[in-house]
Amino acid sequence: MLVAVYAIFALAATSRAVVQILTKYHEAPLAYVLSALAGVIYLVATVALAIGGERWWRVALVACSVELLGVLTIGTLSIFDRRAFPDATVWSVYGQGYYFIPAVLPLIGLYWLWRTAPKRVSA
Repeated sequence: MLVAVYAIFALAATSRAVVQILTKYHEAPLAYVLSALAGVIYLVATVALAIGGERWWRVALVACSVELLGVLTIGTLSIFDRRAFPDATVWSVYGQGYYFIPAVLPLIGLYWLWRTAPKRVSA
């Protein structure tokens, strides 16, 4: 289920960003590039969670951690500096446009990774 949600967000964020970059990049370049970055991070997390194994577990850990940092940082900046974000990103206002799932998803992902940590990896 977790992999499916990540895959949906990878598709949604990436396709939205591609359309925005191709059609109205000049309106909010920072927002659209950040949405594309979010899509790539969701894609990496999807692949890493789906494949599994120690190496991919580590990749998923980094992806989910970067995702959490991104949603917290962009979420906060989009509230306090609205001029920098004239159009929403996936992470704006902590994912408000996506029912706050972008704020919750990395927490669930990190919890899952903690529960499924390979024995040789110290969490």
